[in-house]
Amino acid sequence: MDRVDFRSDTVTWPTEAMRQAMASARVGDDVYGEDPTVNALEERAAAILGMEAGLYVPSGTMGNLAAILAHAGRGDEAIVGQGSHSISGEAGGMAALGGVVPRVLPTDEIGRMALDALESAVNEDDPHLATTRLVLLENTVGARNGYPLPPSYFAGVATIARKNGLRVHVDGARFFNATVALGVDPAAITQHVDSVTFCLSKGLCAPVGSVLCGSHRFIVRARRARKVLGGGMRQAGILAAAGLVALDEMIERLDDDHAHARRLAEGLRHIPGIAVDGPEVKTNIVFFKLDKSAPVAKEEVIRYLRDEGNIWIDAYGAGEFRAVTHYWIGPREVDLFLDLLRAILTQESIALNRTSL
Repeated sequence: MDRVDFRSDTVTWPTEAMRQAMASARVGDDVYGEDPTVNALEERAAAILGMEAGLYVPSGTMGNLAAILAHAGRGDEAIVGQGSHSISGEAGGMAALGGVVPRVLPTDEIGRMALDALESAVNEDDPHLATTRLVLLENTVGARNGYPLPPSYFAGVATIARKNGLRVHVDGARFFNATVALGVDPAAITQHVDSVTFCLSKGLCAPVGSVLCGSHRFIVRARRARKVLGGGMRQAGILAAAGLVALDEMIERLDDDHAHARRLAEGLRHIPGIAVDGPEVKTNIVFFKLDKSAPVAKEEVIRYLRDEGNIWIDAYGAGEFRAVTHYWIGPREVDLFLDLLRAILTQESIALNRTSL
């Protein structure tokens, strides 16, 4: 890459192997179901997750919304945890386009809804109330330091869902970060849910796309929802080819990203003026902030890192930063980031002119 970019794992460029696969991909019209590379990607993804079928979609946001539209109808209710991407980062799509009402429950520091609160939130059969149809989960939980939720949590949710006739969908944008960190087979989680999306364009390093997986009947409904949302693509095998490489080559190496994130978090803890937030770093996301002793503002930190090291990071909320490791971030990039951040906060190795930053 042409910069050191910690803003997100969405910034990843495709690998050389992906570029070669894209250049030579066999293609067809995917709306007709005739693109062999897309079909291969969908089948491979479903097999890895232990599910019946898959659907290639342009983005995780579309995958989540297609799942919601396939599971629930207008006026139905979906129970979802506070901070989940499906309600905080997808432009209100479930309500705006699906007419699905979100019922938001508090979450703990790693992103779990309390199971007793979840069960209590299921509406009784009353014409005054929205019909509860769906539970929306996330793994890893992006707003909670990318914490991986274990299979036992999904098993608990599944027990409540089955008892009440509910469907369960998982936003698994970084699903394989979770399974690698936990050391479990994907089916250990997917056996407890009805559908899962995962992004190819984050830690798996492909340029475009996500895959939504579930039963054959569910994917038929989701394919129709994808069409309504404008996600029917034509010779999409050019893109799907990179996804196949991602599934074959990029999952197990996610452990490297996790190690680099832990290296980053440990280094941040030793820099005066920095506070590392949240629980222990388990995957590839680190939240940190400037404390009151910091001699500079967050805008100055961002500007200095870009000007002096071509290191990119954004503020995340009020006074907070989020750093995300990925394929293009290794120990050298982590150490460069730490050295420059230490320099600006200690003012030991630079002549800091605050007005010029």
